[in-house]
Amino acid sequence: MSDLEARIRRLEDVHEIAQLRARYCQYLDDGRWDELAELFTEDGRFVGLSTAAGRSELRTFFAGLQGGPLAAWWHFSANETVTVECDVASGQTWLYQPCVVDGEPHVAAGRYTDSLVRTDGTWLFSERAVTFFWWVPLTEGWASGKISWGPARPAKDPRYAG
Repeated sequence: MSDLEARIRRLEDVHEIAQLRARYCQYLDDGRWDELAELFTEDGRFVGLSTAAGRSELRTFFAGLQGGPLAAWWHFSANETVTVECDVASGQTWLYQPCVVDGEPHVAAGRYTDSLVRTDGTWLFSERAVTFFWWVPLTEGWASGKISWGPARPAKDPRYAG
């Protein structure tokens, strides 16, 4: 592969990974659980609020989020980084997430840390882990490290005091 071909391949990989991350947010927000689980490898893992491994468990976990006090959410991601090494990639994405918990508006912010693999020509998550900088009701205001919603506490980003 020539240098130019390698550079084009890298750009295509970075673009495809960005599309994967965008589809993750869209499918999660739209409740498209089957399609969401298909963005992960067969043994892929989500780590954060809980740990789910394998597509069947991922479907059940994500669908179950809306069955409890977390009634609605909207994921906005930015500041993506990615390092591609042939068929393996890793990186981070920042997350801003307005949501509704027990009928009350909340806001959360954090980061996703991704491990990705190219499988049969398609980029998939082998692991997507989330940590939160804060998660609070809008009426309380936010501060670094402030996690008011109990289920998000285990996913608190250790780099942020509070």
